[in-house]
Amino acid sequence: MPSGLQELGRLGVNFIRAIGGVFILLYKFIASLQELHRSLGLFVHQLYLLGVKSVPLIIIISIFVGAVSAWQAAYQFKFIGAPLRLLGHAVGKAVVIELAPVLAAIVFAGRVGAGITAELGTMKVTEQIDALESMGISPVRYLVQPRVLACLFMVPFLVIFANFVAIVGALIVSIIGVAVSSETFLTGFKDSFKLSDFVNGLIKAGVFGFIIGIVGCYHGFNTKGGAQGVGLATTSSVVISMVLILVFNFVFAVILFRI
Repeated sequence: MPSGLQELGRLGVNFIRAIGGVFILLYKFIASLQELHRSLGLFVHQLYLLGVKSVPLIIIISIFVGAVSAWQAAYQFKFIGAPLRLLGHAVGKAVVIELAPVLAAIVFAGRVGAGITAELGTMKVTEQIDALESMGISPVRYLVQPRVLACLFMVPFLVIFANFVAIVGALIVSIIGVAVSSETFLTGFKDSFKLSDFVNGLIKAGVFGFIIGIVGCYHGFNTKGGAQGVGLATTSSVVISMVLILVFNFVFAVILFRI
């Protein structure tokens, strides 16, 4: 058999094995929820580690996302001859529907998804996960459940925060750089704001957070090969999480935001 076909077959088998492994982990995670009361302390701790500690990074990213959105929108308006009074409409829609949920999730995947995989991967190669099982402690309940739930809850929270900070950044640029008054910008934003857009953005964020948590835990639990294996697993986790975020973002766009 040609080597190219062998490599393609190997990739196909590994892909199917990975899909099966993710679904098995997902089943174990759902089953572990019946013991959620035993993991509340771990859950709260992960909320702080994964979510609260991500706030400074989200602030920095969001304020510049809002600023560049306002500047680029004003540039495009000038190019097509659209009135600048519509700047608040355009920036508000872009931030609430797309930019805040997607960019916050990608930043979260880079910071938190990588951290989850590295931490669990190190525990795997040093046999700490096997030690938990030998003591009768479920690794899924003890390690996976609090991290996945923390990702699920904290990404929407961070998106709410990102929405506010990005709009503030856009407002500052509009006033200082584009000569659009705050009243004009905020009136446009208010007129274009729809609660359904905001809620749909949070729904997307929750799904993105769940993807980041599950993918990070799966790669951590399947790490092999010592320190080099931890690095490879971490890279794979971040890349796959980001790809899935963009794929599911398109799916949500088709389902939730019909033309």
